[in-house]
Amino acid sequence: QVSRFAGLDVRLTQSGTSINKPGRLSKAGNSYLRTALFMPALSAATHDANVRAFYQSLIQRGKKKMQALCAVMRKMLTGIWACLKLNTPFDSSKLFSEEHKKACA
Repeated sequence: QVSRFAGLDVRLTQSGTSINKPGRLSKAGNSYLRTALFMPALSAATHDANVRAFYQSLIQRGKKKMQALCAVMRKMLTGIWACLKLNTPFDSSKLFSEEHKKACA
């Protein structure tokens, strides 16, 4: 629900015979929240080893760079939300799997 509030969920476009269009970011949510998440996600994808491994694995799977960055934004947002609910500090090693690091190495 928090990713939907931020507009980071996928919207499918299906109309008439056009049923095979790729999904897009809905952007129906809070644009300020999306804007506030963009630069931290970009910085984390560059400098944090866990996030960089996740980002690179998405690109290797054929995602575009912006799609991979939006996936990082969504994952960071859900992690931040969980940290706020549980009153714990943010730790990217808990959020991003070690399998991505092994795959990119």
